[in-house]
Amino acid sequence: MPKSAAALLDERSLELRRTIVRMLAAGKRGHLGAAFSLVEILRVLYDDILRYRPQEPRWAGRDRFILSKGHGCLALYPLLAEKGFFPTEELWKFCKSDGLLGGHPEHRTPGVEASTGSLGHGLSIGIGFALNARYEKADHRVFVVIGDGESNEGSVWEAALSAGKHRLSNLTVIVDYNKHQSYGAVAEVQELEPLADKWESFGFAVTQVDGHDVEALRQTFSRVPLNPTKPSTIICHTIKGKGVSFAENNMQWHHKSGIKDEEIQALLHALGTH
Repeated sequence: MPKSAAALLDERSLELRRTIVRMLAAGKRGHLGAAFSLVEILRVLYDDILRYRPQEPRWAGRDRFILSKGHGCLALYPLLAEKGFFPTEELWKFCKSDGLLGGHPEHRTPGVEASTGSLGHGLSIGIGFALNARYEKADHRVFVVIGDGESNEGSVWEAALSAGKHRLSNLTVIVDYNKHQSYGAVAEVQELEPLADKWESFGFAVTQVDGHDVEALRQTFSRVPLNPTKPSTIICHTIKGKGVSFAENNMQWHHKSGIKDEEIQALLHALGTH
């Protein structure tokens, strides 16, 4: 395989992306760019950080995870299947009428805490979980992944104000900062910088990390809460479409509908499948 965007990814990250492509082929649609920027973030969370019991999805002691940017669910489903929340066969029914997995996460799916995809809602739900945990004196944590385009929503910042006010140290916000949204660069659509300063001004402890560096993510996520008296924000610098050079930062790959067989084969070839 020629040196490419995929060359810097290890075999596990490549295989997760291949699964995403095969799901895309099965469903004939999906948000590939948003999913590829999330792979390492979700991989580390489910491999190393979150507490959960796949055979007991509503176990009271589980950490709560919310994928607020629900259109990135193609990155979440393979991990939930791998961990045993539902049979792997469901992956190949993606967006099919007889399947479990839709184009955005639904609460009915084992391992999914909240139906998301209407952008801007997930953080508020996570704050409710975090406040309830405090009320019940429970030690589980809440992790919410939001998008940078999603951060145009005023509800994100209303929620951030509330989390800061209540000093929810059991809450961690992870920003998938891939610098692109559905119709252009974030800096052109609605500039977010200085992003870290914004979160700090809302009362969060903040750090930044390469969102594709597995070891850096593992070390960073293991540190939460970053401050024992504040909620945490981890800004993950990522690349939309990471792993396939012709899809990286390419808005044509934000969402695909009616994807062609030759496009699937090109994606798999770029990821090392021949």
